[in-house]
This record gives sequence, structure tokens and C-alpha cells, in this order.
Amino acid sequence: MQSTQTPSTEPVVQVPVMVAAELQDSLLVVMRDLHRLEGLLNHATTNLLERFSEANVLLSGDSVGEDPGVDAARAALRSAVTELQFHDMATQLIVHTTQVLQGCAFRLASETMGREEDELDAPIMALQPDRPNPVTQSEMDAGSIELF
Repeated sequence: MQSTQTPSTEPVVQVPVMVAAELQDSLLVVMRDLHRLEGLLNHATTNLLERFSEANVLLSGDSVGEDPGVDAARAALRSAVTELQFHDMATQLIVHTTQVLQGCAFRLASETMGREEDELDAPIMALQPDRPNPVTQSEMDAGSIELF
């Protein structure tokens, strides 16, 4: 890579086309991996919610009666469901990261390889969005809700 100075006073870095293409391919692979991760999280969360519902039904039956251990198990289930709200935050972060990577890949391609006549313009996202992190909460207590 070579760096040169242009009349607009911004340094220009020249990147070989093959390097740019390999970097773009790597960005696209990471985007696909993030999409797969999102699917795995969705699958696991769906399964967990089903299991929690089954346990809740078993703990709510007439045969269970009033037992401090059962009450504690119900409270633990409620807490576990609250913890699943992190799935939503993780999904938002994955989507945001994927969008940033896609913007980088499109911009890299546009800047280094140009555009052919019959090719449509690729959408280029701002690399520094107004809200760089869509998830602002890092922990959650039972009963607490923060809109983000």
C-alpha cells in the first residue's frame, strides 16, 4: 500500500485491487457468520421459552400445592425469563454490526474497484452512524425496563 498526498490535503492510500477484494470477501464471510449466530440465538431462545412454559405449567398444577420450594422455583423461572431479554439486545447488536460491516464492504468496493456501467449503486451506510451502539444496557434486574 502506498500513501500519497492529493491537492485536497487528504492522504490517499492506494490498495491493490486483490487486497481490497480479499478484505471485502472476509467482511462478507463475517456478515454471514453473524447472521448464523442470530439464527442460533433465536433457536435457543425459542427452546428456552418453551421449556420455561412447560416448567411453569408443572409448577402451577393443583397437585403441587403450596410449598416454599415451589414458590422459589416459580421465582427462579420468572428471573430466567427476564434474563432472556438479553436475546433482544444481542440481536440488535448483531444487526447493527452486520450493517456496519456491510457498509464497509460496499464502500471498500466502491472506492477501490469503481462501478461498471450496468451496475447499480450499492447503498453505502455511514461508517459512523448517529447512534454507534444500539444497545445501551449491559445488565438487567428483575422488573427493570430500559427503552433503547
